[in-house]
Amino acid sequence: MTKLTEGSVNLCLRFLPLFFLVAFTTMGALAQRETGDWPQFGWDLASSSAPTYATGITAANVDKLTRRQVTLDGTVDSAAIYLHGVTVKGAKHDVFFVTTTYGKTIAVDAANGTILWEYTPPKYDSLHGTTQITNSSPVADPDHEFLYTAAPDGTVQKLAISDGHALWATAVTLMPLREKIAGGLKEFHGHIIVVTGGYVGDRPPYQGHVVVLDAKSGQLQHVWNSLCSDRTALYMPNTCPESDSAIWGRAGAVIDSSGNIFFATGNGPYDGKTSWGDAVIELNPDATKIIGNYTPANNAELNRRDLDVGSTAPAMLGDDLIAQGGKDGVFWLISIKAMAGSASHMGGELQTVPTPSAGRQFPTAPAVWHHGAETWLFAADFGATAAWMLKDGKLAPMWKNSNAGTSPVVAGGLLYVYDAAGGVRIYEAVRGTQLADLPSGGGHWNSPIVVDGRIALPEGNANTHSTTGVLDIWSLPGR
Repeated sequence: MTKLTEGSVNLCLRFLPLFFLVAFTTMGALAQRETGDWPQFGWDLASSSAPTYATGITAANVDKLTRRQVTLDGTVDSAAIYLHGVTVKGAKHDVFFVTTTYGKTIAVDAANGTILWEYTPPKYDSLHGTTQITNSSPVADPDHEFLYTAAPDGTVQKLAISDGHALWATAVTLMPLREKIAGGLKEFHGHIIVVTGGYVGDRPPYQGHVVVLDAKSGQLQHVWNSLCSDRTALYMPNTCPESDSAIWGRAGAVIDSSGNIFFATGNGPYDGKTSWGDAVIELNPDATKIIGNYTPANNAELNRRDLDVGSTAPAMLGDDLIAQGGKDGVFWLISIKAMAGSASHMGGELQTVPTPSAGRQFPTAPAVWHHGAETWLFAADFGATAAWMLKDGKLAPMWKNSNAGTSPVVAGGLLYVYDAAGGVRIYEAVRGTQLADLPSGGGHWNSPIVVDGRIALPEGNANTHSTTGVLDIWSLPGR
């Protein structure tokens, strides 16, 4: 047997983080490629929404997909996650997991639509039907034993995948009536990363927070505040003289290969010192310090007009580049190296390009596809869907149509885009040729996932405050 020396172990550990750009642990990366897991919003830590495994769905068989509708005890205004072959109640199942707007988390058998278990948070009865909601997607741990989910009472729960029972619940805000968990949760190296924002109408007082929890115990370890950032703990929002600066992008925070945490903030005060409204921020892995930042030169105007930079999370393009789309209908192409440091970095973007329907709000998560040596960016908004390719360090437009959409997914060379008015359109990713339009009900921020010959899409709008909903599952024959 080969003996591992301390040096060889350190060498192995040094290169382990390279795997995390496409999966959430080394074993998790292998599992995703082999089994088609979708363990968090956007599939991987970078929320690329571009899985590297074969889904089984191709241009030749999309017309064979059939739909099953599963009735849920709540509306899921987000995306499902999926685990292949996990043990639930003593048997192996392929399972979709969803969290409803009032915090119920539901395990659905992917093969037959059976509800395997349902978790109801303790404060559900006092919250259902109110305006206090969550739009967050859950995250699974690397060992496929636990889920981490959000509830509108401002807590994150750890649930057993085997039966849905809760192991702990931890508050990530002291004022859940004002501070909302909207973005997807992330798991990295035994930490759960959570972001908070505000509610529709920017009802003060609230601030954006990045909260790091210990996955095993639920203990709150670190907090970074987008306003009053010199404070390193949760605080009552009315004790900070500034309000807003929500972190509300669909993907929440995104994580790079070294574990650094990237996110963008919404409108709010900015001074480049302790107030970071309308900015892209990079934190170190434990969220104890800011190590990079960027804001457009017209920050004050964006704040005045409520045109959040942080209506979406940064799209990690690789090669030192980020694409950040905002509510003013613009993508900023940013160099990570150029934004390094804690001092204010205002302006200096490499390129500015219009989002799909320029000038309209952009509250969805782009997809980033590494196709051979090419890097593609796909985005959709209220009025259009579009694709760009990275050429010579700049985004070059490739195709565009006038179909609205939410957060797109690219898998197996196909692009999947849900139209909140109803329907999932499937395109050839490179050419933009539409191949199918799968019927569905309407929604809001919902987006599909594509796994193991199946497509899963929750229907419904959180702002209707409904306590029922639907999960659509399209399957190929035999799935």
